[in-house]
Amino acid sequence: MAKDGEKSDWKEFLWNPRTREFLGRTASSWGLIFLFYLIFYTCLAGMFALTMYVMLQTLDEHTPTWQDRLSTPGLVIRPRADDTFEIVYTIEDTESWDLYAQALDKFLQPYNDSLQAQKNHECAPDKYFIQEDSGEVKNNPKRSCQFNRTVLQNCSGIDDRYYGYREGQPCIIIKLNRVIGLLPGKDNQAPYVTCAAKKYRVGKDQWKDDADKIGELIYFPPNGTINPMYFPYYGKKAQVNYSQPLVAVKFLNITHNEDVNIECKINAENIPVGGERDKFAGRVSFKLRINSKN
Repeated sequence: MAKDGEKSDWKEFLWNPRTREFLGRTASSWGLIFLFYLIFYTCLAGMFALTMYVMLQTLDEHTPTWQDRLSTPGLVIRPRADDTFEIVYTIEDTESWDLYAQALDKFLQPYNDSLQAQKNHECAPDKYFIQEDSGEVKNNPKRSCQFNRTVLQNCSGIDDRYYGYREGQPCIIIKLNRVIGLLPGKDNQAPYVTCAAKKYRVGKDQWKDDADKIGELIYFPPNGTINPMYFPYYGKKAQVNYSQPLVAVKFLNITHNEDVNIECKINAENIPVGGERDKFAGRVSFKLRINSKN
């Protein structure tokens, strides 16, 4: 009997035909509760939408208000066969170095002179290409300066499609990462890239470098200079066709059959290299080994 009574109470709680209550509440009571939460969450959604709208009005579509990237640009090298900074090949083994030549071909395609002439502007060299806005009128999209593949001369892949790898005189392309608003030097001073043997630890307090193995280097453009006309950079949306300037380094007589540790860095008055926050800012290190059976 007790179980029948409990079952009856449970059914009456679900639906009471006498009072017409569902789960203990009448239809008008449920309607008021639904109306309350509808208004409550509508107000919350409206406040959130208003907050987002006000916040978005403070943002510039083309330039980030805050940048969490380092103010010092990093350097990267090409070619890179994998995630390691090692270039190893054998002169007599075509397959070992052909992948590097193909990687450079693919990387340099956007820098073809014909494409640069179509997309980018022929700027006046040796000075910053500053494109200011006119008050609240944004000067967008901003023009970008041409960086022609032919500037890399012997490392352009035009006259030598193997980029020197077949002769054991490989070209390494160095690219400066983008930093919005960067002016690398005072009075239009041009930054430049230098490469040298990297010091590495061989003992507790002993350091060594491969200066006797690196041999002679030649830079393209001359002296590894990056013309100031490629600065400042205004952002991906503002400068859609921006082409990052490059520097090529050609190793003319590097020692064969030995590892050579190399470090390249950017030199400019306003670009500190390797601080406490990031010891690799403004520089890149890699290992180059050219094997030869002769």
